[in-house]
Amino acid sequence: MPSIWQSVEVDPLSPVALDRTARVRLWWEIGIVLALSVGRSALYSVLQLVESLGREESLGDQSASVNPGASASEFWPVLYQFLSQFFALVPVALAIWLLWEPGKSAFRRIGLDFRRFGGDFGRGFLLIVVIGVPGLGLYALGRALGITVQVDASPLDASWWTIPLLLLAAVRAGLTEEVIFIGYLFDRLRRLGWGWWTIILSTAALRAAYHAYQGFGPMLGNFVMGIVFGWCYRRWGRIMPLVIAHTLIDVIAFIGYPLAVVWWPGVFGVPGA
Repeated sequence: MPSIWQSVEVDPLSPVALDRTARVRLWWEIGIVLALSVGRSALYSVLQLVESLGREESLGDQSASVNPGASASEFWPVLYQFLSQFFALVPVALAIWLLWEPGKSAFRRIGLDFRRFGGDFGRGFLLIVVIGVPGLGLYALGRALGITVQVDASPLDASWWTIPLLLLAAVRAGLTEEVIFIGYLFDRLRRLGWGWWTIILSTAALRAAYHAYQGFGPMLGNFVMGIVFGWCYRRWGRIMPLVIAHTLIDVIAFIGYPLAVVWWPGVFGVPGA
């Protein structure tokens, strides 16, 4: 039986000889996908960090919300939140559609299916241990050093829709980041002739920029996460373990965060509270 870390299905995609027109067209495609999704968010995130650094209060005394509005208590705000999460998945659908080729399912190509769910879940769980626990430590260290903002998750309330909304947000984040950062960009940049480690490091840097609004600790943590996830995808050829790990990490963050605020208010509490 193969080890859980063993390569089982690597897509042997090699650089494609593209003429100048095809390369320009592919770069435009990448630019449009990024402008509609993680690239736009990364730019806003970096600008938000620059703005935060320019304020009189230190970075450690500031806060940022990862899930604003999740605890809404009225029907219409909650409906808008559900719709917002749904439409946020459209760029993911676009990336998958662009990856689709005649006779080749994009889901099967990038390993976003349930054919190996047991093994994918096991790998995803190990990634939680490898990435999630050290990531929490980096966040706590960043807070202690004053280089990470207070990340506020929306508090849980008694409304029935709170948990489904937070779960949907976690699934949306996992699909958005892993399908676009890994599945889509790895394919497109490889076609442009980029080397594997250049792709891994570049997409990891973009992932770090995507989380820049949280401060330097989460930026470092997400850069490392991007390297590990990129290496795993290169080895396994499957997105599903990464999506599972990312989703569960966010579920823990979104739902477990209010408990952490109660248990460790000095680290996770709101500044000045």
